[in-house]
Amino acid sequence: MAAQAPQPRDTLSGLLAELWRDKLQPSRSGAGRETLSGRFIHGALFLIATLSAFVTVGIVLVLIFETIEFFRIIPFGDFFGSTEWSALFAEGQFGVWALVWGTVLIAVMALAVAVPLGLLAAIFLSEYAAPRLRAVLKPLLEILAGVPTVVYGYFALLTVSPIIRSIFGEDVGIYNALAAGVVLGIMIIPMVSSLSEDALNAVPRSLREGSYALGATRFETAVRVVLPAAFSGVVASIILAASRAVGETMIVTIAAGGNPQFLVDPLEAVQTMTAMIVQLSLGDTPTTSVEFKVLFAVAMTLFVMTLAMNVFAQWVVRRFREEYE
Repeated sequence: MAAQAPQPRDTLSGLLAELWRDKLQPSRSGAGRETLSGRFIHGALFLIATLSAFVTVGIVLVLIFETIEFFRIIPFGDFFGSTEWSALFAEGQFGVWALVWGTVLIAVMALAVAVPLGLLAAIFLSEYAAPRLRAVLKPLLEILAGVPTVVYGYFALLTVSPIIRSIFGEDVGIYNALAAGVVLGIMIIPMVSSLSEDALNAVPRSLREGSYALGATRFETAVRVVLPAAFSGVVASIILAASRAVGETMIVTIAAGGNPQFLVDPLEAVQTMTAMIVQLSLGDTPTTSVEFKVLFAVAMTLFVMTLAMNVFAQWVVRRFREEYE
């Protein structure tokens, strides 16, 4: 009797063909609808994901074109080669370094407040606080990031500045860089503490246990083991906080004053780049005037500064990042 030929399902190829036909291959009635809806969803998600990129490109192009128009009127050397700024005067001076210095001075003072307090808060939340206490303290600390900056500005002007005048004397003006820097530092504490605390929590528990086994205290473990292991994340949080401080507007506009000066004394009134942009934007400046075009030149300078800081933060993260199994 001749052997019967194997059926398709008795062979591997037959089983695969049956599986494709019965399970994997979509029905003809629903295939077109699924493909069309899938393409629609894919396109919608792509547009949403790239919207921010398109907006950023548009902003950068506007800044570039208007900055080029400004430098056709004012020489490049006058803008970056002088420390005198008097854009609203008849004989205007456009030395941007006075504004850059005021911005950097206030940002440095803000970091001097935010970095130690933020790191101490991050170490406490990560290494000392019980889970229940941490669940309460961290949201309370992050509330500082939700307070409107205009509230911080008037807090600096009406509360912090009088305290500074009572300490250093009535000769100190009500508008000064120190008040703005201190309050700005308070505002960016949550950024330093939250990001640093996340970096500290990412350090494996085995490193802490090894340090404890060698006889180190909890503080020594936090400072000499955990903090160096989370170095890239901590530095990135500080740089991002500095970028936030450089771009702050309302606090420095209200409390720092409007006197662009190239001075080291933090008790004097200064003007930052963002405050100058606000000052010129609120006036009746014609859109074809050089005073209006200088807004874009200063904004481009500020954009390049913050972009460089963000790129540096990304480089630090890639360069010093520790990967643990």
